Amino acid sequence: MRRIGLAFALFLIAPLVAEFLLGNLSITMLPALVVLAPLYGGGALLVRESARRAGRGWPSILLLGLAYGVVEEGLATQSLFNPDYLRLQMHLLDPAHVGFLGMGAWWTVFVLTLHVVWSTAVSIALVEALARDEPRPPWLGRFGLALAGALFVLGAVATARFTLKGDPFVASVPQLAGTVVAAALLVATAFAWPRWSEGRDAGSLPSPWLVGVVGLAVGSAFLVIPPAWGWWTVAADLGLAAAVAIAAADWSRRAVWGRIHELALAGGAALAYAWHAFLQQPVVGDKGAILRAGNALFALGLLVLLGIGARRARAVPGREASKGDAPR
Repeated sequence: MRRIGLAFALFLIAPLVAEFLLGNLSITMLPALVVLAPLYGGGALLVRESARRAGRGWPSILLLGLAYGVVEEGLATQSLFNPDYLRLQMHLLDPAHVGFLGMGAWWTVFVLTLHVVWSTAVSIALVEALARDEPRPPWLGRFGLALAGALFVLGAVATARFTLKGDPFVASVPQLAGTVVAAALLVATAFAWPRWSEGRDAGSLPSPWLVGVVGLAVGSAFLVIPPAWGWWTVAADLGLAAAVAIAAADWSRRAVWGRIHELALAGGAALAYAWHAFLQQPVVGDKGAILRAGNALFALGLLVLLGIGARRARAVPGREASKGDAPR
């Protein structure tokens, strides 16, 4: 029952992080969780359980998270191809536009990174930190995994119907076919990635506090670099992502790397979402005082979650907390 509880927590936390902690939706839109939880929560569960059941670590989770983002933004919302998404006149595809693909390089990199990092990886790490024992085993059986997949499909279909109702734009056949091929290749790569063992290197690590500061600083920089810089923004965003990936891969090989470090990195990134939410207006939902009260409430909820996760993560010895994160 404890593992079922963790799965349900991820089902709810993933959409709260992805849309409400980000500030994309006002707190008045909480009823939208009826659709958002199957999409984000079902997707995060499908990513996490598929990787953990196969005995694979974070590289596979990140690749599956990227496949999830490709499906959501390329098929469900089609925002990767829509020059006026939901008729909001945001001009998402204008910065670093790639004409022959009908896409914007900035928006593609930006929105897919949001899904890889925050919608899936951060949400998974926050909930895994809540486990009282080893967090790596699957939380769901075959039926639960199938249910998560079905919920994700239902959420994606509901999102597509809602999007088409507000904006009848439909991507071209080559664009949709390319999306399917890209997602399939990412899934195949995720499961072809070498399995990870417990082999560990000696060496020191930054403190969890410093790891958290890195997550906060890089996440904040990613969110505030203006898209108007075009290809320079694309290069900066990719550079930030590569720097964190290289640092995390190196740190995770150390014998002293543990759950508390994973939580610190994810928590720092989540805090970047929390503070940045106060700078933006939601795409949908009431604004004004109730909006900022909601931002504060979600930020407070994150701090409580981090506090509980830190207490439980510190109770687990370093290497036991990170089985499956170093390459053979």
